[in-house]
Amino acid sequence: MFSYRHAFHAGNHADVLKHTVLIAMLRHLLQKDTALTVFDTHAGAGLYRLDGEYAETSGEAANGFLKLLAALKKPSAPTKKGAAATKSIADGVAPILQDYIDLVASFNAPGSHKVYPGSPFIIQHLLGERDKLKVFEIHPTDVKTLSANIKQLEAGRQVAVLREDGFEGIKKFLPPPARRALVLSDPSYEIKNDYARVVAMVADSLTRFATGTYAVWYPIIPRPEAHDVPRKLKTLATKAGKSWLNATLTIKSSKLTSDDAGDVIRPGLPASGMFIINPPHTLKAALQLALPQLVEVLGQDQHATSTVEFGG
Repeated sequence: MFSYRHAFHAGNHADVLKHTVLIAMLRHLLQKDTALTVFDTHAGAGLYRLDGEYAETSGEAANGFLKLLAALKKPSAPTKKGAAATKSIADGVAPILQDYIDLVASFNAPGSHKVYPGSPFIIQHLLGERDKLKVFEIHPTDVKTLSANIKQLEAGRQVAVLREDGFEGIKKFLPPPARRALVLSDPSYEIKNDYARVVAMVADSLTRFATGTYAVWYPIIPRPEAHDVPRKLKTLATKAGKSWLNATLTIKSSKLTSDDAGDVIRPGLPASGMFIINPPHTLKAALQLALPQLVEVLGQDQHATSTVEFGG
């Protein structure tokens, strides 16, 4: 149960998708004068070292955040006169991708990219003084690290770290006092029932607070439970009469391959998605511009692709 450590995966392609979407949503939601409460049901350690033992063991950031960063540093290829407009990154970086890159850079010294902020630190970085953040984490090591990291922010009562199950813990906070909330849920899914629990949490939350914005990250892997998540969330949103958006990023094939010795090579995580109920109206167009650029930069084979579905 406590085997998952996000430090191995910090800055990977799934984080690029998740955090790009998260920042874009917060930019919109925080434009209003009313206070916003943000909940992170699976917060992790909060801050990660990309030059640390965990991240270097997996090397996943090299095919995610660091790969995107390297692509943005390359000189743009000149566009042919009269050529049709494209969404290529050479023609200009999508605004929400640039925002993501700039925000991560703000946690580092100029020219350095050793620190990668997790969702709690990205959220707190954007919040105003009146806004609140409540983060849940039950991993015994990560919650200690998270608490220590949050303490360094000197954010006072703005941020609350709760060592409890986020799926259950969030219930007592909905609806929030100011009646505005964003709920981010990105469990590891290492425990099989996480797939059902995240859907049940959203269903329960909608009955308690129907106007909140709910964002669920999920892996796209050859497993029925994984494919059930967006389908069931779409059904929930439709029955509740709520708008929804489902964005996916695939960087490679999910098929098993073998090396010269005949040993099976597992592909790792090939794709992931973000499903949002009550999304900001600006998100669809922003992602339709950004996701093809992520495919262009992060794609590893001909199976790389992206989708943006919406309804309601």
